[in-house]
Amino acid sequence: MNAQGLEGHRPGMTSASAEVWDREHRGLTVGLLATVAFTAFEALAVATVLPTTVEEIGGLNLYGWAFSAFMLASLIGITAGGALADSRGPALPFLAGAAVFVIGLVGAGASPTMPLVVAARFVQGLGSGAIGSVSYVAVGRGYSPEARPRMIALLSSAWVIPGLLGPALAGFVTDVFGWRWVFFGLAPATAVGAAIAAPAMRRLAAGSRASLEATVTTEHRTRDALALTLGAALLMGGLENGDGIMAAGLAVTGLLIGVPAARRLLPPGTMRIRAGLGAAVALIGVTGFAFFGAEAFVPLAISGVRHQPATIAGLPLTVGTLTWTAGAWIQAREADRRSRRLLVALGFALIGAGVAGTAATLIPAVPLWVTALTWGLTSLGMGITYSTLALVILECAADGEEGRASAALQLSYTVCIALGTGVGGAIVALSARLGHGLAAGIALVDVAMVVAAAFGVLATRRIPRTREDAAAIA
Repeated sequence: MNAQGLEGHRPGMTSASAEVWDREHRGLTVGLLATVAFTAFEALAVATVLPTTVEEIGGLNLYGWAFSAFMLASLIGITAGGALADSRGPALPFLAGAAVFVIGLVGAGASPTMPLVVAARFVQGLGSGAIGSVSYVAVGRGYSPEARPRMIALLSSAWVIPGLLGPALAGFVTDVFGWRWVFFGLAPATAVGAAIAAPAMRRLAAGSRASLEATVTTEHRTRDALALTLGAALLMGGLENGDGIMAAGLAVTGLLIGVPAARRLLPPGTMRIRAGLGAAVALIGVTGFAFFGAEAFVPLAISGVRHQPATIAGLPLTVGTLTWTAGAWIQAREADRRSRRLLVALGFALIGAGVAGTAATLIPAVPLWVTALTWGLTSLGMGITYSTLALVILECAADGEEGRASAALQLSYTVCIALGTGVGGAIVALSARLGHGLAAGIALVDVAMVVAAAFGVLATRRIPRTREDAAAIA
């Protein structure tokens, strides 16, 4: 772009930046960022805390469900939060989500047994899902179209400090004060962040649907979310089950329950990747599948195949936190100057190339710094793709339907993360059962995720190129 083009763009960028931090929006911006940051701290701290938790109170057999319960419960929170935001405005579901999340934190910190920790994590997931869904509603209704890309980038940036400090800080608190205080300490901080955002949230309007119709829709969507959660849980159980007949039965049952519910919850055309909103929602799920399906096995490759300590195994993920944020800011800068379709395709290409490069970790002769470099590339692509698709989804949503669109974004993303990690786990387990070893299993996982990223590149032709194209489709 020539100098004149750059000069012509600067006023818009300055205006967008000023709007995000002006007197009218400052409380909403700070409150959203604080709440998202503290939920991010919790998400990143759990992996550090849980080994000590299990050592102290037992329940190693439930270790995985401490993560799965949170993720599955978030499906319900996402759906209920988005629907309530359309019918009653975003303040109620946001504050309710924050309150439920805080209750879950206190419950986890006070739990004497692992089953109660899992139950508390389920409660946390309900609250976290509502917070995440409503946060995007607030971006769609609280900021101008010019400021939304910057605000989406800021929400991604809210993960930077938690990503850098969360695990280390959680380890320090656990060693000095005990694991329970990681949960207890985050409870008041989350409440303060929600309180800061509350006044601005109350000024945001509800959607356009009539109240009775919206109430009925909320009830139906919540029932569908419960069905989707059950279906996803059964499907994940089938993927992880070593008994072929039992695995098939669980998986088929999960699909029969979950797929019809997903069709009702997601925008029309999502399953067929219809141009516009359906394609954007579908592809944001593909990003979650490809990225997290690979990420789950990066530390395992470093520790289990290359036999390095946990500190080294986590370094690529720390680098990835920074480059993901960089990708989100690239989106904020380029969204109004480049084709959205081009940005999404570029992001998927970087994800595929990064995952393929990260597979080189499995080769003993390859230096481990290469893994940090390649995973940083993967995360850069994720930051560009996720942020651009989130923007497109908000732009394609009809007036008053931002809550439903935001919920669809979160639902697609969360379900596909579960499927990506579940498929990856099943591949690794099958490789072990066949005697091919851990390295071969992780290599096959990486191949599957590269294929998913390549599919994403091909499907980007169904993404609108500009804001005006998205508005025309909506």
